[in-house]
Amino acid sequence: MTLEGLLVVAAALFGVGVYGALSQQTFVMIMMGLELMINGAILAAVALWAMSAGGTPKGQLLAVVAMTVMAVEAAVGFALIVGVYRVRKADMTEKLKRLRG
Repeated sequence: MTLEGLLVVAAALFGVGVYGALSQQTFVMIMMGLELMINGAILAAVALWAMSAGGTPKGQLLAVVAMTVMAVEAAVGFALIVGVYRVRKADMTEKLKRLRG
């Protein structure tokens, strides 16, 4: 696959993620949109690194670190969602009038 094709797929993933994060009201769907955006960024970075640097292991290490950060972000995000649901019984963004209290 060419670099242009990979970047188009990465941009499509990122675009779908932006749409998903901005158009949804449930916390889980917003998190899924954020995950898609991060996946698009990782795909673009790995594609650029593989096509320009000849696939050196440094680019692969960058992808592994980015996926690790993505997993930690998802775990913290879902922990916050569970905490908000337990305290406020709110599973949608519109049910939260304020974040404090």
